[in-house]
Amino acid sequence: MNTKKLSRALFLAVCVACVAGSVQAAKTDVTIGMQLEPPNLDPTGGAAAAIDEVVYANIFEGLTRFGSDGSVLPALAKSWSISEDGMTYTFELNSGVTFHDGSAMDADDVKFSLDRAMAEDSTNAQKQLFANIESVENVDGSVVIKLKTADGNLLFNLAWGDAVVVASETVETLATNPVGTGPFKFKNWVQGDQIVIEKNADYWGEPAKLDKATFKFISEPTAAFAAMMAGDLDAFPVFPAPENLAQFEADPRFSVILGSTEGETILSTNNKQAPLDNVLVRQAIAHAIDRSAIIDGAMFGYGTPIGTHFAPHNPAYVDLTGQSEYDPEKSKALLKEAGLADGFTTTLKLPPPAYARRGGEIIASQLRAVGINVEVSNLEWAQWLEQVFKGKDFGLTIVSHTEPMDIGIYANPEYYFQYDNAEFQALIESFNAETDAMKRTEILQQAQGIISDDYVNGYLFQLAKTGVASSKLKGLWENSPTQANDLTGVFWED
Repeated sequence: MNTKKLSRALFLAVCVACVAGSVQAAKTDVTIGMQLEPPNLDPTGGAAAAIDEVVYANIFEGLTRFGSDGSVLPALAKSWSISEDGMTYTFELNSGVTFHDGSAMDADDVKFSLDRAMAEDSTNAQKQLFANIESVENVDGSVVIKLKTADGNLLFNLAWGDAVVVASETVETLATNPVGTGPFKFKNWVQGDQIVIEKNADYWGEPAKLDKATFKFISEPTAAFAAMMAGDLDAFPVFPAPENLAQFEADPRFSVILGSTEGETILSTNNKQAPLDNVLVRQAIAHAIDRSAIIDGAMFGYGTPIGTHFAPHNPAYVDLTGQSEYDPEKSKALLKEAGLADGFTTTLKLPPPAYARRGGEIIASQLRAVGINVEVSNLEWAQWLEQVFKGKDFGLTIVSHTEPMDIGIYANPEYYFQYDNAEFQALIESFNAETDAMKRTEILQQAQGIISDDYVNGYLFQLAKTGVASSKLKGLWENSPTQANDLTGVFWED
């Protein structure tokens, strides 16, 4: 027997087996955990953040988009020019762009999408983003947007998920069968369980590195922990149980991804419902709240205190937390001054996220300590959207506003907390028209002060992004400049 030849044969067999194993182990799909299931998949007709968490940048694209650092980048528009008076924007579109059904995307589709978003009967949740647009036209294949007044926000506004481009032929079925231009296309949706998207082989731009992605909906924090530990999930970008993060950090199989979000978590207040329509009462509520106890008790220390509706990582942020410091005796005195020495009763309607349910229990206890009796109701998202957001049938609620730099919502008296201040509205109008960066910062800082002075809402904390992923999965966003699970740059490390 030739032992040399046998050894060589065994060696080659082992090598072939190793290579085969490596090929087999190379993953091209990913399973992403989400706590909330979107109510539909049309980002232009729904307010739920979970919609964009699935479709933003993956399925749908706009003229511009947000980068992972919050910057505004080209998307369907490869370039643009702005007239000297700031009233006209001309966008040059990328060539060869098609929708997932194979039809061409052109300037007429952009016009249709923006006209639909700003129409009188529009159901777009951020319709105000388009209020300053006078007209949208297709001029020799370019998109020309004429404004009512100069607007330094336009490129930023067009990057929102609410401004994506859709086709008139498929618009009626976007809620259940989204057809966009992105690097992934919709495959199927098992209600209550998962949504699957797959690589768009005909994508006009840089192709996705993944072949398939599954968004798995797990609302229960303990189930989310079990699914990650068992390997049923590859990542949970916004992990719902921060108390488990230390266990993941100690396990080499996982990476804990800590970052910031645009999520101002607030005790939203119905400014038209008595006695909450009295600024003294709203101020009393603010001083009854111990933010540190809420961040520690509900978020296990993850969160940054805020004193106004603005993200601390934004260069224009002003720290106004001292204006509503925890002072229960001052709270009682303010209630007495408002003629409510014996307190009053109001409702606290809570949506599903852990920050709301856990934080709600703590806040209810803190308010009761100063004489404010709180009737707590736990609502599902559909109920919350119907009763609170649309119906304005609430006293107090807790929610994280995850839209980017959205202080402008306080200029809309019809918005669900119904704050109506003409001075603030005029200030936001001047901000929208201003193009000078320093002056825009000054206006933003003034705006922060006004809503803090008026105690419009109880400002709690900036939601931290606490994500968990397989240590070999790369390219997930560390921060959340918008509500999205952008998978366009995600890949598996060898």
